[in-house]
Amino acid sequence: MASTSTKQPKKLRILLLPFFATSHIGPFTDLAFHLAAARPDTVESTVAVTPANASIVQSALARRGPVPGRGTVDVATYPFPAVDGLPPGIENLSTVKATDGWRIDAAAADETLMRPVQESIIKVRSPDVIITDMHFFWNSDVAFDLGIPCVTFHVIGAFPSMAMIQLGTAGVGDTDTATVVSIPHFPPPDISLPVTKLPEFLKNQEMVHRFLHPMLSGLKKCFGLVSNTFIDLERDYCGLFVRNGHAKSTYFVGPLALPNPSTLGSTSNSPCIEWLDTKPAQSVLYLCFGTLTHVTEAQLYELAIGLEASRKPFLWVVRDSKWSPPEGWRERVGDRGMLVAGWAPQTAILQHPAVGAFVTHCGWNSVLETVTAGVPVLTWPMVFEQFITERFVTEVLGIGERLRPDGEGCEENELIPASAIAQTVVRFMEESGWSGNSARIKVEELSMKAHAAVVEGGSSSCDLQSLIDDLMEARFGGEM
Repeated sequence: MASTSTKQPKKLRILLLPFFATSHIGPFTDLAFHLAAARPDTVESTVAVTPANASIVQSALARRGPVPGRGTVDVATYPFPAVDGLPPGIENLSTVKATDGWRIDAAAADETLMRPVQESIIKVRSPDVIITDMHFFWNSDVAFDLGIPCVTFHVIGAFPSMAMIQLGTAGVGDTDTATVVSIPHFPPPDISLPVTKLPEFLKNQEMVHRFLHPMLSGLKKCFGLVSNTFIDLERDYCGLFVRNGHAKSTYFVGPLALPNPSTLGSTSNSPCIEWLDTKPAQSVLYLCFGTLTHVTEAQLYELAIGLEASRKPFLWVVRDSKWSPPEGWRERVGDRGMLVAGWAPQTAILQHPAVGAFVTHCGWNSVLETVTAGVPVLTWPMVFEQFITERFVTEVLGIGERLRPDGEGCEENELIPASAIAQTVVRFMEESGWSGNSARIKVEELSMKAHAAVVEGGSSSCDLQSLIDDLMEARFGGEM
């Protein structure tokens, strides 16, 4: 008698390992969600983090709501190694003191410290695929030893990624600190910035050899690269990445944080959203500097006074919940401004029609969110690759301008005075201001393209499906 049972489809079990920063864990969680949602009957996603970071993944998933089609995203944990100078439970750049951030960076880059604990969780979970942060370059070797594909996920876009690769391989780090360098072999326009604005690891060749070269070597060994961007945002730079052969295959799948309309309503009772509901369209300036930047007390004071002097409505998120504005400031500002300590629902805020502009540190996640929402920006970069990304925002996309009138933004130990802040805010927010209008037109066009990229048939949707297909073929081949 013939069997009536049907062959069960192969499951693709994917284990994702993000770096120890909320700005990395968030996009990794979004990617895990989208992979599971794209093929709920096929893909099983698990995000592996250290114990203190598990709640970040869980909160991000809760904000997204259930995975469509009864798909699942699990959370697994592995121990964070003991690090001299770090108290137990401090496992994220967003929670560490500014003076101790280097300790987490150093631990994350230490293969002898991190590889054993990550290799252990990989073997315990026995996935079909590893998706690793670029910092954990050794996971390409771990995957090779286990006979499974490894994919590198860049949480930043093609422009900043390629800029750092080009600058690092050109050896610009050993040049004089007063030098202004151009990014070599880039499509026009010519992009230049002072050596002092480069990420720390690019400022001397010894650090380039220690950090960049292993990452590139690990990437070349991988099955491919996934990037949180979309073709119509960075077409020339996506093409440059592909042509330069840094990865065997590339998949541009962003913007991953694009909200589901059904989940935006869950933030409608947020105090921020309720306050925005009382303001006219495009009247509010939103300010937030991300989870990693540390703004000095003196600069916070100048910013507070500048916002007061601008007389424009504002919603300002301050990371340090212990900071207090100048005496009498809240009373003078009144209901014109809202100060939020800690976390705020940024995606929903930027999507609100009352928001007219965004003062941003130029973290890649914030750039994608403001592009998706169609909100122009005033840039205020501070650390890491943010000065590079600022050039992309202002000189390539043209969706905003630098907040600092004379150009360079936030210098180390330099204050941007309240008068300069107020002047730029007023000019940019005024409807008659040419820069604000020009930037708005451009960012609204990009917003439409961002939404088009992720719907069925869009470039990012197709790349996500291709990624799953290619991984299924690489893992199972003729067994499917």
